[in-house]
Amino acid sequence: MKQKKSLISRLTNGWGKIGPGLVTGASDDDPSGIATYSQAGAAFGLSTLWTAIVAFPLMAAIQQMCARIGLVTSQGLTGTLKKHYPKPILYLMLLFSFPAIIMNIGADIAGMGAVGNLLFPKIEANYFSVIFTIILLGLIVYLPYQKIASVLKYLCIVMLVYFIVPFLYKKILLRLLKLHLFQQLDLTRVL
Repeated sequence: MKQKKSLISRLTNGWGKIGPGLVTGASDDDPSGIATYSQAGAAFGLSTLWTAIVAFPLMAAIQQMCARIGLVTSQGLTGTLKKHYPKPILYLMLLFSFPAIIMNIGADIAGMGAVGNLLFPKIEANYFSVIFTIILLGLIVYLPYQKIASVLKYLCIVMLVYFIVPFLYKKILLRLLKLHLFQQLDLTRVL
């Protein structure tokens, strides 16, 4: 009993130490990303899975560089650019990143609206998008950051589903290995 209690207290203590990095890592699975992955999967199946071998090290290197910059400077990329580079470079980076950020937020809200429409087909996706926008703005304005961060941290538990799903399908592991190791590039669907 004492050993079980010790394990629970260690898990609770460890969970309390997890910070915003968990939410940042999980934020890549935003609605626009899931919609993109779903469309690519529907169009190409598993045939593009081999790109993960190339893309993952590049993405991990970028994430690690950004994390190290944040760790050393205790600021985000914009603050670091503002502090160490001339203003024209800062404004150029803002000019490039601002439209991408706004369009990504719009795609996220549209994706959430589309999911709402899937759940309740009689209500248009646009209405759901407006409702989600109002709810999110209200939560951001009225809730303190710590409360939002703790709720998002618990919502990250949903990501464990990604580890469970592959084991629910029979023979998928052999097919995945075959597609990874013996891929033939077929561009006929693209052209």
